[in-house]
Amino acid sequence: MATGKDRQKQLAREHYERQMQRRLEREQKARRTAIIGSTMGVVIVVGGIVAAIAFMGGGDTPTDAAASPTATPQDTASAAESTGPKPYDAAAGTCDYAADKTGGQVKDVGMPPKKVKTKPATKTMTFETNRGDIVIELDNAKAPCTTNSLEHLAKKNYYDGSKCHRLGSDQFPMLQCGDPFAKADGKSQDGSGGPGYVMAEENLEGATYKRGVMAMAKTQAPGTTGSQFFLVFGDINLPPQYTPVGTITKGLDILDKVNKAGVVADAGDGTGAPKQSVEIKDVTFAGKS
Repeated sequence: MATGKDRQKQLAREHYERQMQRRLEREQKARRTAIIGSTMGVVIVVGGIVAAIAFMGGGDTPTDAAASPTATPQDTASAAESTGPKPYDAAAGTCDYAADKTGGQVKDVGMPPKKVKTKPATKTMTFETNRGDIVIELDNAKAPCTTNSLEHLAKKNYYDGSKCHRLGSDQFPMLQCGDPFAKADGKSQDGSGGPGYVMAEENLEGATYKRGVMAMAKTQAPGTTGSQFFLVFGDINLPPQYTPVGTITKGLDILDKVNKAGVVADAGDGTGAPKQSVEIKDVTFAGKS
């Protein structure tokens, strides 16, 4: 017959096992940059979705990662300034890029130059993919550090050969890309790859995530934007905490077709690897006044 002491040991062991299981789940999801969507709404999580961010750069569980409904862009900017990379310094014309300490896979292409220019006001970035070109008009004036980072990564061929690894449903209409190690096969732990650095979020005041927006993935914490991004082909009800860096001017039809084909397997959050794979072959930049 089991004694009271034996029962205490059993309960302690079961409690420990539950703790370890929760910890393992958190660590697995923490390696994924993401944003997470559901039919009832969207909750922020950790690099792109447990599905953002890490959309989007680095996912906690939805409960752990739920954002305060009272959070404002100013709150986010203040937190980033005190605990992470500093926002764009307009007086000095510089950006702050800091080492990413989350422990994900790194494709090291060095840090972007800190000195940036806000002119031209827009720059055109073209993703050459196996499905056709996707063209983005980047808002260099309002998101100079993010634009500068994207241009740096493009010059270093960082995105070349990478696959977009997460597709949302009609309730969460986005395609997440930017992990250079993603296999997009529905089996791998895609979403953990990054460039080894992070930056502060930008252009958050009044930010919305409507059809045609390109925004950056991040973890729950401010100042964790990396290389992952998401392309929105519907309207997503997200809080203004992900850098809206540009607008899709060509290629929305590609996203619509990929969405129509569906996902390989639902990851349990309404998203999954797209059945019609989207591979980035090359990325080019052009500026205009």
